[in-house]
Amino acid sequence: MENSNQGQFERLDDKMVLSRLAVSDRTAFYKKTYAHVAGGVLVFILFEWLLLQSETIVNFALSMTQGWRWLIMLGGFMFITNYAEGMALKTKDKNKQYLAYGLYILAEAFIFVPLLYIAINFLEDGGKVLYQASIVTLSLFTGLTAVVFVTKKDFSFLKTGLTIGFFIAIGLIIAGSIFGFNLGLWFSVAMCLLAGGSILYQTSNLVNKYAEDEYIPASLGLFASLMLLFWYILSIFMSRD
Repeated sequence: MENSNQGQFERLDDKMVLSRLAVSDRTAFYKKTYAHVAGGVLVFILFEWLLLQSETIVNFALSMTQGWRWLIMLGGFMFITNYAEGMALKTKDKNKQYLAYGLYILAEAFIFVPLLYIAINFLEDGGKVLYQASIVTLSLFTGLTAVVFVTKKDFSFLKTGLTIGFFIAIGLIIAGSIFGFNLGLWFSVAMCLLAGGSILYQTSNLVNKYAEDEYIPASLGLFASLMLLFWYILSIFMSRD
């Protein structure tokens, strides 16, 4: 640990810890981060619209939701997302960070194709369901983010529990795909809780993990948690019909 810039900054593993920055610098970082999350949502909507226009892509995505093919699709998604997250964190090149963010958004858009296609084309009030799920997701995301900033609590202790929870979830998804059983409503509820915990953890990381110039990797982490929450909230809404 070393001090520099007249004690204003604290370095941890050669990073400037955001909590030691001036209030104006922290505020600027938060604005950049959430602007990039909002931008990511808009790009996701654009990618999703483009993908849904292609009958070939839609049919391929739908075919990958059956049995072991879904495991291949999930495996590919996890590989791409881990690669993108690693690229965004390891490089200081903003162009490469944006490329990683864009790659992650595209992967999210593709894996959402079957769910959104079914919601739009097979539900009686598909548009209404999407709107309601979106509002609930954004409301929960905003509320959980506010909890971190208002309480100023460090939620890094959630990391172990989240890791165990996600491994259990992956195990259940694999078992469901292999043995053909539906994980059901309560699994979606549990995944919403995990996604909520992930939002708390990622928001806490804005202060305790990321440096001042790492707003793109920070945005990617928050965007990932937001989309996970949206997936399972939408799944819950769709299960009512």
